[in-house]
Amino acid sequence: MKNRTKRQLAIKHIILKGKISSQDELLHIMKDQGFELTQATLSRDLKILKVAKVSDQALGYVYVIPEGANIESQRENSRINFLADGFRDLQFSGNMAVMRTMPGYASSLAAVIDSSQPYEVIGTIAGDDTILLIMREGITPGNLINSLILVMPTLEDKLG
Repeated sequence: MKNRTKRQLAIKHIILKGKISSQDELLHIMKDQGFELTQATLSRDLKILKVAKVSDQALGYVYVIPEGANIESQRENSRINFLADGFRDLQFSGNMAVMRTMPGYASSLAAVIDSSQPYEVIGTIAGDDTILLIMREGITPGNLINSLILVMPTLEDKLG
């Protein structure tokens, strides 16, 4: 389960960067990148990521990640991107991580993390400018970082 987030993040990047026209093609690219997965796992990941197929003149149909498809999701993405701007740093100790934010951002960022229910996080405790994240046993700092990027893509530049 701990590789799920990394795998889904890779799927999202592949689809956003290129025109993928079939699950078979995507499966081969994922395997070339070192991911071990089955057709069924890929299909579930595509459903979780809400991947859709749209018409393409050259290829027939291609996969897309429908971000900002409607006004509500645009507002939500803007809110999450704004909240990610309040991120300062992330430090780890055992199965805990401490995220420091700008004053006033912590509770909102923790709410976004909690509402997305990432497998890697058991729970959060937020103050004004600090969030304590409790990670499941066996989760590495890299797993948590990938999970946070999946929840808030604009964190990638700040965490990477």
